[in-house]
This record gives sequence, C-alpha cells and structure tokens, in this order.
Amino acid sequence: MLKLFLVWYLAAAMFVIGIAPRVEAAFSPSEALGLSGTVKAADLEKIRVALEEKVVAQRLSDLGYSAEEIMARLSGLSDGQIHSFAQRLDEAKVGGDGVGIVIAILLVIVLVLVILRLAGHRVVVK
Repeated sequence: MLKLFLVWYLAAAMFVIGIAPRVEAAFSPSEALGLSGTVKAADLEKIRVALEEKVVAQRLSDLGYSAEEIMARLSGLSDGQIHSFAQRLDEAKVGGDGVGIVIAILLVIVLVLVILRLAGHRVVVK
C-alpha cells in the first residue's frame, strides 16, 4: 500500500515538474529603471509639500537645517531614492494609526468572553 502511494506521488511530482515553464532571468542595469519626468516631478512636489508642513519645518529648524540645506540635500538624491521617499510619505501618519490597535483589543476581549462562556463560566460586570 505504501509503495503504491509512493509511486503515484512520484508520478504526480514528475508531472508537475515537467509542465513548469522554463524561465531565464538576468540583471538589468539601474539606468533602465529610471523614472519618467512626470513621476519625478510629482514625487518632488509631494516631498516639498511634506517639508512645508508646520511641524516638519519646525523640527528640521530645531535640528539646525535651513531651507537651502534641505533643498541641496534633496537635489543630491537619485531618482530611486526620491521615489522611495515619496512612497514612504504616504505611509507616515502623524500620531500613528490607533484604529487597528483598538479593533485588535476589542477582538481579544470578545474572544476571551466567548471562550469563558463556552467553558461554562459566567461573566458578571458590576
């Protein structure tokens, strides 16, 4: 019985391996992955708007950066770095996102109450 199972398993495995497509890959130079002018302009505008916010501007000035220094450093970044920075700006939220934490805590409380109820215990809140 075990031999028959093994034979069928190996036959199926060979079938799956045989139908898998052959794929070839190679490295591509980083110049080929450059951003278009419109994407770069949109990313720079997004970064500029974020840097002009009151809280960000105040924090950067507290750290000793002037507007000229910030623009000089920004112009020294590559296209990929600018795009990555602009993408991460969308994810950053002031004060964080507490909705997920509240939902997780409520789910844990409900789960504990359901388990206690199924175990035959009563939950009384006075």
